[in-house]
Amino acid sequence: MAKIVSGDDVIVITGSDKGKVGKVVKILRKGGRVLAKVASVALCRKSVKPSKNREGGIFSIERFIDISNVAFFDSEAGVRTRVGYKFVDGKKVRYLKSSGRVLD
Repeated sequence: MAKIVSGDDVIVITGSDKGKVGKVVKILRKGGRVLAKVASVALCRKSVKPSKNREGGIFSIERFIDISNVAFFDSEAGVRTRVGYKFVDGKKVRYLKSSGRVLD
C-alpha cells in the first residue's frame, strides 16, 4: 500500500512549481523510482508533426515529477500533512496524521 495514490490531492514542495496544488493523475513505479504525474503541474510544450490520425501543432503536456517532491494536501483543512497507516477492524487503512481522518 502506497502513501500517495492516484486521485490524491498533493502540493509540490520543491522545484519551479513549488506551492501548486493538483490531483495525482498517474503513479509510475519502475526502476526503483516512484514518479507522479500531477494535473497542471510540470507542464512543458511539445511540437508534434501532423500525421494521418492527428493534427500537428504545439501542445502542453504534463511531465512526471519525483514523488519526493510532492506532499499530501488536506483539502478540507487547507494544509499539507503526512500520511500514516493504522489498522481499523482488522484492515490496514491510510489516515492523516494532522487530523486523524481516515482516507481509505
